[in-house]
Amino acid sequence: MTTSTNARESYYERTGEHTFKPTAYAGGAWSADEQHFSPLAGLVVHAIDRYLAERPRGLALARISYDILGRIALDECEITVRTVRPGRTIELLEATVTIGGRAVVRARAWLLATLDTSVVADSPREPLPAPGSLPAWTMADAWSGGYISSIDVRRVPPVRRGRATAWISSRVDLVAGEPSSPSASFVALVDTANGIAPQQDPTAWMFPNVDLTIHLHRRPRGPWTGLDTTVTFGPTGQGLTSTVLHDVDGPVGQAEQILTVRPQPGA
Repeated sequence: MTTSTNARESYYERTGEHTFKPTAYAGGAWSADEQHFSPLAGLVVHAIDRYLAERPRGLALARISYDILGRIALDECEITVRTVRPGRTIELLEATVTIGGRAVVRARAWLLATLDTSVVADSPREPLPAPGSLPAWTMADAWSGGYISSIDVRRVPPVRRGRATAWISSRVDLVAGEPSSPSASFVALVDTANGIAPQQDPTAWMFPNVDLTIHLHRRPRGPWTGLDTTVTFGPTGQGLTSTVLHDVDGPVGQAEQILTVRPQPGA
């Protein structure tokens, strides 16, 4: 991965109206020939934003839920978006990511009407310490992959097994030559949560997530995504990563990831 003096680096390059080619920075943490789900999740929101721009409604993303249907190869992908439930104040969209003719991700997004509720806006959750006040954590010491090499991580002490709070930002654009919304850029970092507070050594145990559900009570803004994360392993092969999401203004929502927990082959 080399730095170009003529253009910013990116996770994806557009190859057609609905198709994108991942760069090395989209490389996964579990396998070098797979995509990390975090930037792909942001790319889906980017595709939804473009779909909505053609038919503006003044709606805000309130929930997006992704089902990961199989291996996400580090290959060109196609993203199609359709309306499942149209409406002026509530709308449901579905996005499908296809690689090699096979659907690998399906996402559904609820959009809700926006109005002024600032007089009752409140949350009992406290803001996180500012990212600039925290030391950098070299996440590459625990994880590998192109995506991990692209992010700046600031963890809030103390850290214990299965419990951590961190700020994540990226020096890499989502799509080459295209502006991304604050929501797409924010979501593109959320899936990192499963790696900031591992319950076990990832060289001995695998615990990939098979889904990601994000609820937002307001629009996030960047460039930092805050993750207040708890990881729980159950006794029969399932785990759960639960995260309160923050931006620099305070809490913005929550994310959940169900995990499949199993020993690494040969471990």
